[in-house]
Amino acid sequence: MAEHRSMQRAALLDAARSLLSEGGTEALTFPALAERTGLARSSVYEYFRSRAAVVEELCEVDFPLWAAEVSAAMEQVGAPEAKVEAYVRQQLALVGDRRHRAVVAISASELDAGAREKIRAAHGGLVTMIVDALREMGHAEPRLAAMLLQGVVDAAVRRIELGAAEDPGVITEAAVAMALRGVRG
Repeated sequence: MAEHRSMQRAALLDAARSLLSEGGTEALTFPALAERTGLARSSVYEYFRSRAAVVEELCEVDFPLWAAEVSAAMEQVGAPEAKVEAYVRQQLALVGDRRHRAVVAISASELDAGAREKIRAAHGGLVTMIVDALREMGHAEPRLAAMLLQGVVDAAVRRIELGAAEDPGVITEAAVAMALRGVRG
């Protein structure tokens, strides 16, 4: 029974990711989740009390995986400057990932305080990853530099997500160049 519930919950989360990446937060409805998973609408409520609860669980499940991919990319290089580049490139490489598109859709929606706090905490975890590299580069305020660096990444993510006139590769190169010039300065 527990295994069945776990599988159903995973199917609901997968359906939520798809709905969010395909149609944004408006597409994430309990009837749509029920249709995608073959469950009765009332059954969806047995797993999640609200859309915000679905969002919170997606954050709990997907952000750590996403952060692990960024961390792994940073661990593959040695120099602090190379870590900064890997940090930027990996986050931008993940823009096309379904999990990321779902998180972006989530971030754009109106969420309750609990869901917003989980998103803030997850982003804070990303920022924390780069602080040591910036400290090694001699920044007097490495946490501040990390937050500003994440601002460059976030702006590039938004530009890619909007389907800007520039190719995503051009946006990535511009963000990497800006980030590296900024952290060197």
